[in-house]
Amino acid sequence: MPAVTPLRQPTLALAAVAIPLAVAIADDVRVRRALRIARRDPLTGLADRTALTARADRLVRTRREDLHVLVADADGLKTVNDALGHAAGDILIAAVGRRIGAWAAARSGIAVRLGGDEFAAAVMLPPTTTVREITALRELLAQPVSHGTDMLRPAVSIGAARAADLPDAADTSRLLRAADMAMYRVKTGQQACGYTATRQDAYTPAVHGRRPGRPGTHLPIG
Repeated sequence: MPAVTPLRQPTLALAAVAIPLAVAIADDVRVRRALRIARRDPLTGLADRTALTARADRLVRTRREDLHVLVADADGLKTVNDALGHAAGDILIAAVGRRIGAWAAARSGIAVRLGGDEFAAAVMLPPTTTVREITALRELLAQPVSHGTDMLRPAVSIGAARAADLPDAADTSRLLRAADMAMYRVKTGQQACGYTATRQDAYTPAVHGRRPGRPGTHLPIG
């Protein structure tokens, strides 16, 4: 009776499919768990940075080519608070939060409120449409917001970092830092748009997670 040859090749092929699938399922479970435990911002309804990190960390491994991390900062909030009161400022922030949240969700992404007047998002954008998409976001966020007899007019500075353009920035923290630096150059008038972050931005020194030049860091701008 001839010897039976073990069917090793199909077993190896099955393993080659099963292992990536198991990793993908585990990633999905981690993301879903992070979204469940993420605290919701009471003003905007957006999740916190925990949820953003979980989603972006997965996408940076699986869909790096289209992954963009954005940081948006509402300009002039203090002026609104001083002129019309903090209730008006809250209405402005809530409107910006709703808008950026809906925009991100429509692009297979997530938006969060980092705190104060700062937001971040991780979204999927084809490189050929990045400038057009983020310009449209800026225009969307700039639409007036009604507050009694007043019309609040948001102005938002935006910076973006594309994961594929920053091959060394393999984690969300560095992508956020790069996008933050690009946004800050727009906010301070150092460049017209912040849609392209550089590798240097991803490695900018930080103090307590804050970019150079922020209050309390005691570091110079630029």
